[in-house]
Amino acid sequence: MPQPIRRTRPIRPDRLSRAFQPIALALLLAAAPALSHDFWIEPTALAPAPGAQLGVRLRVGENFVGDPVPRDPARIERFAILGPNGEKPVPGIRGGEPAGYATVGPAGIYQIVYDTNRASVSLEPKKFEDYLRLEGLERIIDLGKKRGLSAKPSREVYSRCVKALLSVGGTAGTGFDKPVDMELELIAEKNPFEIEPGGELPVRLLYQGKPLAGALVFALPHSQPEAGAQKARTDAQGRVRFKLPAGPAGGEIWLIKAVHMIEAPKDAPEADWESFWASLVFRAGK
Repeated sequence: MPQPIRRTRPIRPDRLSRAFQPIALALLLAAAPALSHDFWIEPTALAPAPGAQLGVRLRVGENFVGDPVPRDPARIERFAILGPNGEKPVPGIRGGEPAGYATVGPAGIYQIVYDTNRASVSLEPKKFEDYLRLEGLERIIDLGKKRGLSAKPSREVYSRCVKALLSVGGTAGTGFDKPVDMELELIAEKNPFEIEPGGELPVRLLYQGKPLAGALVFALPHSQPEAGAQKARTDAQGRVRFKLPAGPAGGEIWLIKAVHMIEAPKDAPEADWESFWASLVFRAGK
C-alpha cells in the first residue's frame, strides 16, 4: 500500500540576492538529480477545448514549487503532442518560456511528451548516498560498495522522460494508457479524468518497454504535495496503485514520478552510473 512521505523544500533562487539569481538557477538545474528535484510538464490547461492553443511549460523544483526551464534545443530528443490525429512536434523559441506551444485538435485524450539526451553530474559520496536513499535506489549503494566506488565522488549521466495527459473537450476518450516509447515511462492504466474522489489509479512503470519491478514511485497532489504525498514500490508487473482523494473543485492535479539507475553503458565511459527520471502529470476527477 502507498505510504505517506515528507520532502524538504529546496532553497529557491528568488530568495537569493538578485545579482546571484542566474548563477544559482544554473547550479540548481545542473545538479537537479543530486538535489532530488522533480521535473515536470506544466501546460496552461489540462482540460482545454478542442482547437485550443496551449503554452507548454517545463518546471524543475520540489513539491510543485518549480522554477522555469527555458527551451534548450541542445537537450531535446523529443518534444511532441500525441492525440487522435497522431503525433506533432511542440514548437518553440530557443530560450523561450514557455518552452513550447501546442495546438490541440478534436476532442479526446492527448499526451505531451518531453525526452532529453544525457547530462552529467557529480556528487561527493555522502550526498550521493543520501540522494539514492531518498529515491529508493539502495541497490545502487550496495553495488557501489561491491565496485569499490562508495568512497569516491559519483559520476552520473541522466536524462528526463516526462509526460502530461490532456483531456480535450471532456473526459471521454482512449489513449491515456498508450506507451509512447520512452526509456523510462509511467503509464496511467485508468483514465484519471474519470476517477471519482477516493478512487484508485493503477500506474505502470516501464523500462525499455518492459515492466520494471521493485522501483519506488511517488504520487504528489498539487493542493497538498507534502502532507498528501504517497509512495509505493512496483510489483512484478511494474504496477503500483494510488488512492486519489477528493481535491479542489474541478479536480486535483497530480504528479507521479520515479527514478531508475543502472551501471553506465560503454557509450558513457566518463560515468559510473546512468539514471532516468520519469514523471506524469494529469488532473484527476471531473
